[in-house]
Amino acid sequence: MSSTQLLRVAARARGTPASFFTSRPVSPARRLPLLACGSKASLSATGCYAFSTSAPKLSGEHGEETFEEFTARYENEFNGVQDVFELQRNLNNAFAYDLVPSPTVVTAALRAARRVNDFPTAVRIFEGIKAKVENQMQYEDYLKELEPIREELGVNLKEHMYPNERDT
Repeated sequence: MSSTQLLRVAARARGTPASFFTSRPVSPARRLPLLACGSKASLSATGCYAFSTSAPKLSGEHGEETFEEFTARYENEFNGVQDVFELQRNLNNAFAYDLVPSPTVVTAALRAARRVNDFPTAVRIFEGIKAKVENQMQYEDYLKELEPIREELGVNLKEHMYPNERDT
């Protein structure tokens, strides 16, 4: 049966052919009163809501997360990783903040990468650190701090694997 024949059958089933294409009228109980901007009935502080399908946010203020809380949260996140998707999602979330994750978070991420057997992501963690630090000296400090875990897990740096490539 072609799509045109199907459309004809559906239109006949509804009654008149035109009623198939028109919407049903809204019941009076579901109609909302239209409020003019600036009227007392509108709940906006400015007197008019912008056109939107979302409700106004009514949640209270959220406190700032300290660096120690961030570190503890992401250590727990990486300790609970069971697959590559979770690992990469947590890494994206951790590196999205305007800070460089602490060495303990990076250690937990490297152990999670080893647990799910994802060597490329382990190498990319160090590339992410290199992109996030302010200067080369900070990157070298991170490398020095993380040298034991790199040796333990056998994670090479991109600079060591491809020494002739320049950073872009």
